[in-house]
Parts: sequence; structure tokens; C-alpha cells
Amino acid sequence: MTPRLESLHKAIGRLRQVLETPETDVGRDAAIQRFEFCFELAWKAVQERARDEGLDCQSPKGCLKVAFKAGWIQDEHGWLAMAEDRNRTAHTYDETLARQVYGRLVDYLPLLDDLVVRLKV
Repeated sequence: MTPRLESLHKAIGRLRQVLETPETDVGRDAAIQRFEFCFELAWKAVQERARDEGLDCQSPKGCLKVAFKAGWIQDEHGWLAMAEDRNRTAHTYDETLARQVYGRLVDYLPLLDDLVVRLKV
């Protein structure tokens, strides 16, 4: 496992950990921040793997397209939704949006876990 992929694996564990605790304002904010870390590490792990395979991607969405074509991700819609949530939470803070995104984070865990498994191969 590459160092970046190992960091992603650990970050997913930290996200899972905070999602297993009762929801509080601080816990919700921590979960969203950890989610943002996971997403950043995920697309950069894809970028790293793509380079190793002679493929090129420079942006999160570009790397998601490469990952889908390469079979490293299966649920393109789920990943695009994740990217959209990451963009929303990284550039603005809105309490209603934070609650909505927090409610979806548990659905993103299997996508992140699956990516780690597929990139390890």
C-alpha cells in the first residue's frame, strides 16, 4: 500500500469513528472536516495510481472519470454526489447544508472503503 493510500485508509477510519458517536455540533463539524480530508486523499490516490498506469488526470472530477473507466470505482453517481458535497462544504458554511451532508456521510464510507480495496491491487 502506498503512503497516500495508507493515509486514506487511516482517514476513513477516523471518519467512521466520529460518525459512530452521537451527533453534536462539534462532532458534525469534525465529521465534515474528516470527510473533506478523505475526499482529497481519495482523488489524489486515484491520480497517483493513474500516473503509475500511464493515465492522466488533473482534477477531482477528471480523476473520478478515469477511476470509473479503469474500474477502480463502481458507483459513479455516488462519487459525483460526494464531490459535490465536498465542494459545497469546503467553500461555504451553512447549518442546513451541514446537517444534510452529515446525513449522507455514512453512505460514502462504503464507496471510500471499496476504492482502497481496488487501488491496493
